[in-house]
Amino acid sequence: MLKKSFLLCAACSTLLNMSGCAGSAKASTETDNMSDSLPVVYYIKDITPENIIKIYEALGRKAEGKNVAVKISTGESEKSHQLDPDLIKDFVNNVNGTLVECNTAYEGSRNTTEKHLKTVEEHGYTKIAKVDIMDADGDTILPVNGGIHLDRNYVGSHFLDYDFLVVLSHFKGHAMGGFGGALKNVAIGIASSNGKAWIHSGGKTNNASEIWDNIAEQDVFLESMADACKGVFDHMGDRMLFINIANNLSVDCDCDANAAPPVMGDLGILASLDPVALDRASVDMVMHTNEPGKEELLERINSRHGTHTLEAAEKLGLGSQKYTLVTIE
Repeated sequence: MLKKSFLLCAACSTLLNMSGCAGSAKASTETDNMSDSLPVVYYIKDITPENIIKIYEALGRKAEGKNVAVKISTGESEKSHQLDPDLIKDFVNNVNGTLVECNTAYEGSRNTTEKHLKTVEEHGYTKIAKVDIMDADGDTILPVNGGIHLDRNYVGSHFLDYDFLVVLSHFKGHAMGGFGGALKNVAIGIASSNGKAWIHSGGKTNNASEIWDNIAEQDVFLESMADACKGVFDHMGDRMLFINIANNLSVDCDCDANAAPPVMGDLGILASLDPVALDRASVDMVMHTNEPGKEELLERINSRHGTHTLEAAEKLGLGSQKYTLVTIE
């Protein structure tokens, strides 16, 4: 059962308040018309394997093609909070997907293909599906037309082998981006190790060994993530869909080997064909929940100016921060 529960976006708050008042039929009609034209974000509270498939089916777009990529974060260590293989297994098999990732740009358990594959096996992903480290054979360049800072994007060379992209993200905080959701999973996650350096430096270097000497100013980094997404989205067109799972909500990313414990309770599963709307809805859900501990996550997001990535992505035409939230009962 689908239930259009509410429209949630800062820019629409005035209309929402008006539509709830007596004698505001015109405002209500305007709000209804506006909501019908906005991207839909679907939401299910209970996080189960069955509900991942249910929310995927609600999107109305089938992940199809000879090769379907399911982009996840494979996680840095046993202290990270990456998605449980048992949680996502049925969905990945349902779409006949290959789990895809790229190597990191920092020393750790995933900065070489050999170490990365060992980590993937230790984390249980090889038991549920094929796994492809997309930059195992180097990278390829995607053009970024009209980017804010970047004119190109370096992605794992195997990325070009895929007909469809499912972005299956663990929504949580992030030490540098403020939060990690669909956009971060695409921008940093599909970038090769050298591509990650390119984004983090705002286009100064594509050499992973030089990344820490060339870190860009914060907003430049966030805008460069949006640029990187544009390269991927322009390449894929409408052969994409996006799912965020908001559980194990730490202030830290799964790329952190010493990630902090979760600071608040699980929120649910969200999905959309619009990645900007999806990430905006995920952040809004943290803001509006009554779950204790949300202040820590919001502090992480706000202190890193995290929602500026959404602003930049919207500016580039990658999606909308205004959306209609539809709850699946």
